[in-house]
Amino acid sequence: MTTELRTRLVEVVVPVHNEQRALPVCVARLHEHLTTSFPYGFHITIADNASSDGTWPVALELAARYPGVSAVRLEEKGRGRALRSVWAASEADVVSYMDVDLSTGLDAFLPLVAPLLSGHSDLAIGTRLARSATVVRGPRREFVSRVYNLLLRGVMGARFSDAQCGFKAVRTEIAHALLPAVEDEEWFFDTELLLLAERHGLRIHEVPVDWVDDPDSRVDIVKTAVDDLKGMARVARKALAGAANLPVPPRIQQAELPQGMARQLPSFAVIGVVSTVGYLLLYSLSRQVLPAFAANALALFTTAVANTAANRRFTFGVKGSAGVLRHQVEGLIAFLVGLTLTTGGLAMVPEGAAHRVELMAVIVANALATLVRFLLLRVWVFNPKRRNAR
Repeated sequence: MTTELRTRLVEVVVPVHNEQRALPVCVARLHEHLTTSFPYGFHITIADNASSDGTWPVALELAARYPGVSAVRLEEKGRGRALRSVWAASEADVVSYMDVDLSTGLDAFLPLVAPLLSGHSDLAIGTRLARSATVVRGPRREFVSRVYNLLLRGVMGARFSDAQCGFKAVRTEIAHALLPAVEDEEWFFDTELLLLAERHGLRIHEVPVDWVDDPDSRVDIVKTAVDDLKGMARVARKALAGAANLPVPPRIQQAELPQGMARQLPSFAVIGVVSTVGYLLLYSLSRQVLPAFAANALALFTTAVANTAANRRFTFGVKGSAGVLRHQVEGLIAFLVGLTLTTGGLAMVPEGAAHRVELMAVIVANALATLVRFLLLRVWVFNPKRRNAR
């Protein structure tokens, strides 16, 4: 039985950028675990994407020291670019990756890949948001992660729970089919791959994981959040234009946008842009005489009232004066959510930071608040089932 299992091959990619200190510990732990506890054949590939320190010589030394370990070098930075390069060339049955800090417990790796090797699922992800997951991380990263995944589920219709956990696996034939349509080369790569898979009806398996935050993580949260929002907007535009016809198994019909969303999204986006510009103007003007938090609350409240009224009429097609007061009161719930997000964004800005840093924080937070607003307006405030019931 063991011999049969060993004929199946799983490739584990460890993407690295300037990780000369963490890499030897990672490869040693990972190789020992797979050698002693993993019943399938494996190959570890270190994917160095444009490191400028001693990571590449370390990777070559590790490849020479351990059997079943190799190293590739890319001259351009980007986690998505590194994964694409290795996965596209892989001949394994399943391709996977994990972060070099090994924040995710390795005991979850076999449950991650087993459903793919058996044919039960097409992709598999580790999730830190399941009730049975054990997670140790700071409140800032916890907040950002939960808001991001809430937006994916509410606005993009995603059914997977955790897009950002650096612990994923894909059947190689599925990866080869999806990769040509994935545009992102950095942190949004995972999310875009999963959204594309769901759109084509592929099966995504989730595994609760034990996860401990790496205090030495150098991820730029603000930049990553901005890039993720841009990626979500791009994927939404592609979905509205029609999903790509990819050579994936046709056993399940392609998923479509929820009813009415194709018409509502463009209108909401235009109103959102106008509201954001108005918010920034009001914030900049009032910031000259008010503290940041007070200026934020004033600008957000003013634009929230106008935003609710505009979306009521143009996005959700509610005419007449019936229910205006109720809609505005319920819209204020969305205002409070936006106030919480933008206040949290301002609280993360270091004291004495330049005005542009403060402005960038409120822009990112306001963008997140806008997506949450769409979710609340669509599924609650202007839900046609509530109007029909009344």
